[in-house]
Amino acid sequence: MIAPLIKGLILGVILSISVGPVIFAIIKQSINNGHKAGYFFVAGVSASDILLVLVCNFFTSLFTTALNHRTFIAVAGSAFLVAVGIYTLFFKKVHTDESNNIVDKKFRKRDLLAIFFSGFFMNMLNPAVFIFWFAWTAAILADSQTAVHPIEYRTIVFGTCLAFVLFSDLLKVMLAGKLRPKLTPGNLHLINKISGLILIGFGIALCWGILTYGNKIG
Repeated sequence: MIAPLIKGLILGVILSISVGPVIFAIIKQSINNGHKAGYFFVAGVSASDILLVLVCNFFTSLFTTALNHRTFIAVAGSAFLVAVGIYTLFFKKVHTDESNNIVDKKFRKRDLLAIFFSGFFMNMLNPAVFIFWFAWTAAILADSQTAVHPIEYRTIVFGTCLAFVLFSDLLKVMLAGKLRPKLTPGNLHLINKISGLILIGFGIALCWGILTYGNKIG
């Protein structure tokens, strides 16, 4: 089946190049804490996408109910982004050795779990992600009705899309990780400041957007 494969790739490209807080958070996490932290953050993002796709396809009423509470979800997501942004802007420390070289932080299991869930909730609490999956699931469900094997058709579309997005996010981690050794503590401190401001900006914009235009969506 070439058609669902192509559609899955197109969806994956759209989602992977969409500018949002998750992209900046992946890069920030990888530059600050290295590959391992970046991979765990991406795993959290991917897990939330998989969960949303499953809910959209098999529990439509549950997903519709969640969309009806999009204002609450947006406010919660905004608060989460602003909180992460404030922490990054004012409290995030750059770990250095005695020679003032950047060193890798040693993560405990609970630290990695916290990074995983930060990726999960940053993606899950974004109404734009909800609307993206809801809209495209409705379109693909309708499209699959003309296919010989509708379930197989949808599986290929969403499986290809999710695999492409995961590959794209892992690539971002690797590229950011290659940049990390070339940074000085001063550079990293500046990146944290900029990242914090960007996350706060996304949080405020998300809250303003849903409160202003939320009733016009859906």
